[in-house]
Amino acid sequence: MNAIQKLLACHLRKRKMPLRFQSSDRPTVPLGSRILIDPTKVYEHNMWDHMEWSQEEEATAREKTTENSSVKVQLEDQVKYESQASKYWNNFYKIHKNKFFKDRNWLLREFPEILPVGLQTKEEKGKMSWDHVKTNATDFFSKINCPAMPEGVEACKNDSVGDFAYSQSAIRSGDRQHPKKKRGEAAKTSLFIGSHATFRILEVGCGAGNSVFPILNALKNAPETFLYCCDFASGAVELVKSHSSYSPAQCSAFVHDVCDDCLSYPFPDGILDVILLVFVLSSIHPDRMQGVVNRLSKLLKPGGMLLFRDHGRYDLTQLRFKKGCCLSENFYVRGDGTRAYFFTKGEVHNMFHQAGLDEKQNLVDQRLQVNRKEKVKMHRVWVQGKFQKPLHSFHHNDPDNLIPGISAG
Repeated sequence: MNAIQKLLACHLRKRKMPLRFQSSDRPTVPLGSRILIDPTKVYEHNMWDHMEWSQEEEATAREKTTENSSVKVQLEDQVKYESQASKYWNNFYKIHKNKFFKDRNWLLREFPEILPVGLQTKEEKGKMSWDHVKTNATDFFSKINCPAMPEGVEACKNDSVGDFAYSQSAIRSGDRQHPKKKRGEAAKTSLFIGSHATFRILEVGCGAGNSVFPILNALKNAPETFLYCCDFASGAVELVKSHSSYSPAQCSAFVHDVCDDCLSYPFPDGILDVILLVFVLSSIHPDRMQGVVNRLSKLLKPGGMLLFRDHGRYDLTQLRFKKGCCLSENFYVRGDGTRAYFFTKGEVHNMFHQAGLDEKQNLVDQRLQVNRKEKVKMHRVWVQGKFQKPLHSFHHNDPDNLIPGISAG
């Protein structure tokens, strides 16, 4: 790690922004998980966790997807579903309002990174029960040793991350005025919604707010936090804004098409601590996914986390599609015109790696859902991941990134 990276690492530690993530390893006996040990007892519960597929079950699933993708949607209709995607989602929310999806109360158990460190009390943590475990039973922090400060460099001692970045910009431009004073003068023209917050979250594809309101409820005693949420269906955004728990003081809901790289966000790049991308990327055309992930990566601050969960390959939903619903490989259109893609773990890794994010978790969540009355077994598959923006996301060999007196070595 070079001197610049050490400074920034030290700086984040000073601001109590530890690098939080959970590994992709699961405990042998996950706390709160329901593991099927005796197959004769499969109908005793509605859901079983961490189910391993037999070779026969996987072969059957593969055959079903081969069959239901053998007849593709006509090209002119594929163009229609792409160009009018927002219309189909607006119709969806016009019909279902906020009644279709349940609130994601599991969200904070799966993704404790959503909350700022120290927000939860020990009592609250003790009340947490796990309906299934994602990776590790506990959250842990990476430990960074703070180096001694080079002579003449004060940014790591006192300034915020923004001050640190500004100080280097000032040095490059030859402006030696103290960063805080200079930024204070510029603040009048650079304020944005949520600029007062020290911890900022963005949910992409917020829908009717099934993630928004569980998060806001958890953040109600943390005024230093701010939640942005967006959706390209204006009807969905209106449902969020009209909710009784919506608070403009701590949340900003706005219409935004993440596929349009020319559209700006109501905040600058590099200021988000967390991005939540849950069952959203699958609704986007596969050719546009990488561009979306690349753009989102730019919004994260160094050390920030992107939290991902979406449909996995051979999930029950994919197997139930009929012939003529397939747009392209593993990409389908539903009867209402909305679309769904089904990911593999490798595809997810490649996308976020290409966007410059470090993989901290990437796993396939396989469960067995049971209809006890009808004696039917159904395999559910999701992919879940946590990806972190590196502290040294800039090129350390670039002379513009150097502080005088500190080499790039």
